[in-house]
Order: sequence, then C-alpha cells, then structure tokens
Amino acid sequence: MPDCSVVVITYNDADRLPRAVRSVLRQSLRDLEVIISDDASTDGTPEVARRLARADPRVRYLRRPVNSGGCGAPRNDGIDAAASPYVMFLDSDDELPRHACKSLLTEIERTGADFVSGQISRLFEPSGRLRPYYPSLFERRRVVEGIRREPELFLDCFSTNKLYSVAFLRRHVLRFPEDIHYEDHVFAAELYAVARRFAIVPWTVYHWHRAATNDSISLSIDDLANVRQRVIAARLSDDLLREHGAEDLVPHRQYRFLRQDLRVYLNPLPMRDAVWVKEFAAIVRPYLEEIPGEVFDRVDPLDRVCCRLILDDRTEDLRVAAASLTGPRAAPRAAVQLDGRTYWGTSVSPGLDITALRLAELPFSASRLRHEVAAMSSDGERVRMTVRTYDPFGALPMDWTAFLQLGRERVPISPEPSGEGGYVSHVTFTPKGRCDPRIGFTSTSDGHTTTDRIIADPRTEPVELPGCTVRVEGYAAYLCVRPDLAPRSLWRRVRRRLIKRVSTPANKLRAYKVLIRVLPRRRNLALFESDVGKGYSGSPRAIYEEIRRRGLPIKAVWSVARGRGNFPADARLVRRGSWRYVYTMARAGIWVDSHGFPLDYPKPRGTRYLQTWHGQGIKSIGFDAPDLRGDFDGPRARWRAAVARWDALVSPSAEFSRVFLPSNGYSGKVYRCGTPRCDALVQARQSDDVRRRLEVPPGRQVLLYAPTYRDRAKNSGKSVRVDLELLAEELADDWVVVLRTHPVERYSPPEHLRHFVRDAGSYPEINELMLASDALLTDYSSVMCDYALTGKPMIFFIDDWDDYRLSERGVYHDLPAIAPGPCLTTTEDLVAVLRALPAVHEAYAGRYAAFRDLWCADEHGDAAARIVADFFGEAVR
Repeated sequence: MPDCSVVVITYNDADRLPRAVRSVLRQSLRDLEVIISDDASTDGTPEVARRLARADPRVRYLRRPVNSGGCGAPRNDGIDAAASPYVMFLDSDDELPRHACKSLLTEIERTGADFVSGQISRLFEPSGRLRPYYPSLFERRRVVEGIRREPELFLDCFSTNKLYSVAFLRRHVLRFPEDIHYEDHVFAAELYAVARRFAIVPWTVYHWHRAATNDSISLSIDDLANVRQRVIAARLSDDLLREHGAEDLVPHRQYRFLRQDLRVYLNPLPMRDAVWVKEFAAIVRPYLEEIPGEVFDRVDPLDRVCCRLILDDRTEDLRVAAASLTGPRAAPRAAVQLDGRTYWGTSVSPGLDITALRLAELPFSASRLRHEVAAMSSDGERVRMTVRTYDPFGALPMDWTAFLQLGRERVPISPEPSGEGGYVSHVTFTPKGRCDPRIGFTSTSDGHTTTDRIIADPRTEPVELPGCTVRVEGYAAYLCVRPDLAPRSLWRRVRRRLIKRVSTPANKLRAYKVLIRVLPRRRNLALFESDVGKGYSGSPRAIYEEIRRRGLPIKAVWSVARGRGNFPADARLVRRGSWRYVYTMARAGIWVDSHGFPLDYPKPRGTRYLQTWHGQGIKSIGFDAPDLRGDFDGPRARWRAAVARWDALVSPSAEFSRVFLPSNGYSGKVYRCGTPRCDALVQARQSDDVRRRLEVPPGRQVLLYAPTYRDRAKNSGKSVRVDLELLAEELADDWVVVLRTHPVERYSPPEHLRHFVRDAGSYPEINELMLASDALLTDYSSVMCDYALTGKPMIFFIDDWDDYRLSERGVYHDLPAIAPGPCLTTTEDLVAVLRALPAVHEAYAGRYAAFRDLWCADEHGDAAARIVADFFGEAVR
C-alpha cells in the first residue's frame, strides 16, 4: 500500500499531462501512486498516459468511456481507485512543488486531521512569477477545530491544495457533483460542514498554472453560461450546509460569493456591451436577493455599490462603478455628502454608502478627481482629446491651474465649466516615450498639486503615431502611451551586449584597483554619500553645508542612487555604481559617508575617510548583528576590512563608543563632540512649512510614527504593527500620523487611511519631521535617541519585544526598563495614552532626563563646525 495517491484528472491535454505526472513522480515522498483519470479524451492523451504508466509502475491509468463534461466524475473515479490512506487531486495543466506530498502527509499524521490544506499559488507562465492566493489564510500553521472557528476559510474552496484521509471521504460519502461546473465549490462546502478537525500549513503545496492563453473553466468568464454555473454551485453549496445542520454558516459562504466569485465577473464588466451586462445582472440578481443585508455590510464599499446597482437594475451605472474596482480605482462621477456620510452617485441609499473609503476627507494632494475621454482623434503626429473632469467630493479650491502630465513633461490646459458641475478640457499633445497621461490641478494659494490618470471607454480604438501608440489598458481602461517595439539594429544590439558584459560589478572593481594605483589623489575632492546614495540628508549633509558656509575650497561630489532626488540644484552628482562613480572614488582625497561605501573597494593611498554613522540605540550592530554574528569568515572578514578603511568616526555619546567600537572592531580616531545631523535639533530651527507640505489641518497634533525594519522581513511592510484603522477611527479628529518607515521597508498606506496617515517614507530629511511633530511613536529605532533632544513625548509600541530581543535582531539594553515613555503592546492602549499624553509625559520626566543624559550629553549644536575645522583643515592648507 502506497502512502499517498495523487489523482491527476485530464481531458484532451496530451501536451501538458507528462509535466503534471512528472511533478508527482519527482516528489520527495517516493512511496506514492499516480492515478491518471482520463475523462474520455479524444486527442493523444490515452497514448501519452499509457506510455507514462509503462515507464513507472507507480502510475495507473483510468479512462471513462464517455466524457462527463466536468471535473467531478474523474475525481470521483480517483477516490474509488485510491489504494492508499490519503489522496490528493492534481489537474493535468498544473504541478505539485517537490515536497508537497511529504509535507502534507507528515502534517496529517502528526495532527490526526481529516484533511490538510496548504497555500495554492498561481504560476504565471509568461513571467514565471508565483502569486499566492489569499496568503492571509495560510499565514499560520495551525489545527482548526471545525469551520465555525474560522469561517473565512470558505474563501479556500479549492480541492487541489489539500491532502484528504480516504477513510474520512468514504465514511461521509463525500463525492464531487458530476453534472455541474465549479463542483469543487460544492464539494468544499460539504467538506467543511462534516469535518471536525483540519489543519492549515503556510507553505505552497500547489502550482496553479496560468498560461498566456487558457481554456480552463474558471477562466471562461465571457460565457454567460459560466455565470449560471457559478450561481448554481453557490445555491447547491448553501443547500448542503443547511442539510448538514449548518444554517449559521450559509452567510459566511455567501460572503465568499460576494468577495470572490462575483468579483471574477465584475472586474472585466466595463469591457462588456450593454446587453451582456443586462443579462449578467438578471442571472445573479435572484441569488443576491436571498443574501441578508449583514453579509453585504462585510464586503468592501465599492463591491457593495455594485451589488446594489445589480439589485436596482442600474446596468449603465454598474459599468461605471465596476471600473473602480481595479487598477487605481477611479473616483465616481458624482457623490452625495449628507449627515457626515458619503454616497456613491446622485442618490442616498445604505447600499451606496462609501464613507469608509474616506474619499471626501483626503488632503488635496491625495484627493480624487475623475477624468474621462469624451473624444479622441489624431492628425498623424498629434493627439486631440476632449476630456471631462468630475470633482465629486468638491476638492478643487477657488483658484487653480491645470496641466496634462506626460512623464516629466507638463502641458498647460484650460478646463472650462461644463454646466454639469464639472469641467471640459480640449487637449492637444504630442506623445513621447512611455507614460501614463495624467491631468493635474495645482492650488495657487499653497502650491499643492493633485493628479489622476485619464479614463477612456474600454473599446476605444488605439491611435497609431510615429514611434508610439496611444491606447487603453486594463479593465479600468486607463489611457497610456506605449512606444513601438521596433527591432534594434544589429550594431545597437551588439553594442548593448558589449556594454552589459563590460559593465559588471567585478569589472568595475578590477578597473578601480588599477585606477587607485595610477591616478593621483585630489586632496580637495570630497565624495559625499548618505544612506548609500538614497538622499541628501543626515550628518554628511550637515558637514557639506558647514563646508559651504565657511567657503572652504573643497570640491564636493554627491553619490546618488538611481531615481533619487532632493539634492541642491547646484550640487555635483554622480550616480552610485556608475563608471564615473568608480573614477570619483579613485580620485577623491576625502570620503564622507553615513553607512558604508562599497565594501570590497579598498581605500586609495592618501584618501581620508570620515565615517559619520547613521544612528545609535539599543539594537545590536556590527559583529553582533544577525548578518555577521554567524561564525562565517567571509562576511566577517569583509566587514573587518571595510571598517579598517575609516580614518575617523563620529561618536554621538560615551554609550555609543562603549558599544559600537568593540562590536565593529574599530580602534581609530573618534570625534566625541555630538552628531552633525543633530545640530539642527539642538538649535531647533522649526518651520511651519513642514506642516503645510504634509497638509496637516489646523488644530491637529502630529504623531511621528517611525518603526524600524525586521531583519527577517525586510521590504515586507510588517514593521508597521500598529492598527492604523483603529487609530484613525478613534483619533482622526485630533491627530495626524506622519508615517516614516525605514528606508529598507516597503509600505504604502491604503487610500482609505490617507485622510489620517501621511506617507513620509521618502521625505528627504527626518529632522524636519521630528521638529514638526508633537510626539514620537516608535519601536526599537535609533530615532529615539535623536528625538530625545526635542524634549517631546515618546511612545514605544513593542508587541514583539521578546521575539525581537531573543531571536530577531538582539539588543544591548532592556528597553522597557529605560524607555523615556510608555511601552505598549496594543493599539487600544496607544489610543488611551494619546488621549492623556501630557500627564503620561510628565510621569516619565525622570526617565526622560536619564535617557537624554545617556545618549545626548555631548550634543551642543556645534558638531559639524568642530568636525569640519579638524578633519578638513588638512585639505585646505
């Protein structure tokens, strides 16, 4: 008896069947059987299947005499034929990852569950990219004691990402319906109804292939018969739950229909003609009428609007609303604001309530306008458009100017009132390169600008122009300009390949090592770099500005990463990693940096390197940090050599020197006179301009939220651990959150929170944010040490403290014991603290003073001046 049976169902899929079967035969679990269940294929599938069976005794071949028309019958044949205690299902156009069977088998035997479910991931064949399906469902490894414990798992109605106990299936006579499509929806509903215990694992166990052209049932959404089949499956699923005494679960399964099944048809709805939309609405309306109102309340506001429009038979409005479900989610043409609520369209109805989107409360730079192409033509070189602009939330001020934005180019336009509450613009432009045209409005009173992309009818014919095409893309049908993909000349292709081959990091390093031996140093040439070229900020900026203030004869060049800006207009720039950068490094007599120049580049003889470092605090660093604490000679030797390049180090405090110097093996010159970047905080040159730039309304307090990254989850957004939804709900009338994530983090606040959260991740200078704020919220970030100079309240959100200090980064200090403010683990506690902040801050006065003395005793506001006078004196003598 094999440990596991994998049933591979197939129909007329001779080309892909071997790939699917091989994915099973290559499993790390060797003791298994493959049951090919053929639904009476008429192509070469039978011969392919027999050849596979002859090649490996673990393969069996079953063939139905007559095609069943669906997937249910061949799967049932597989269940009947399974010779092992456990069974999985695989479609012949998909694959199993190598350890799927073994890992699921281990889990089902360990837990004694009726079945185990794992992550299913879509594999897009053109790009090879994997995208997990509802990853939040599979975040945790766990055992679920019945579907009532986690009814959101109705979203996982696949039959293929699960390993089942065959005895369990046969005991409950669980079968796939054989006379409908979407049979797995019905099967899953009954499975959840009778299962008493099932397990969830977080790893991917199934690769659902998505080819460039796909004829699968789930993707045949153009056919209205497909819609009917899905509705039939939904009703059968509800009926099965009722038959098993699970009437209370029906609303949860209906929520799945609204959130997932209906969206499959709503997303492309703007591309359908009026007759298709009318019939679609007629098919789904009777089922929607059976769903209780509280289920509609759970779905996103725009999904709810679409459902209401279906129920009201407003099919033209439905097409407009459906276009806002995908892409940039366009604003409506009109909205009604009444008694503090906002409604989609021109009528007031609970089903049209979109208040939760907060579109009427956004700051002007984030406000939403709607721009629709009413007409578009071309004279062969230029495009002429008539664009209607709608301002549904009354965002436009009294005085403004408008423009069409084409990449970096702005073309002034003159919108005129349309007489219907909006504007009409007649636009003529010559498209260049690749861009997504936008229309923007700038407030003449404060200079803030808002832009939105331009919508066109999805059936708009492309406009062909020399070198490019103007067309619409996506279900939402946004206008775009795309260059023609003309074949490059042979010389251009050869030249491109040669440049790519020559310009490798290894070749640049070789060239650099030659240059530093043959080029003389320029004593007055200084290469500045802050945060590996990401900005004009920190201590390098403060030192640079002090040099300029003194008028020293230093030629400074700034390293800048690709796509970064915010440098002074007259600053000399060199792109980090370019050939010119390599040449400048070799020639410069001075290096000034806050993180580290490329590690493998030795310092030229005669060059002096000032390392200003970028922060101090409780986190482990250097050889104590996760990336170097392992006993691997290569990385540690590399860092040791990089530190040996430093000629001088800026140390903000005695505590920094006590920890940083030994943990990095540094024994050179140390400047103990404060931190250049903190001079501005000591001098407290605060300006109201920052609040204006961030569009903070009068009377609101500013909470600077600056979390640090997690080493095991960089670029994931998981450092933002506070529940911003709850915070907005409780405090949006009194506070604005300025979110400053770490440079290695990727997080963008959702649109419905932008009335409350200002994304300052790319704001050029954090000092300005600290001075403009009223309080700091952080976790373990070094920003706490700089912020102590302001004397303003600090709050620490450390819900993962034990994990962070013991298994994540590691720390040198017990933060809860020394923190100059409350250490919290829930957003509810954070709300309570912010409501009583003055009293809370006063209660921590003693700790605050001790904390400031520990980290900031050397800060007197003249660090840059003292360091420049000493370090740069030699260069100007």
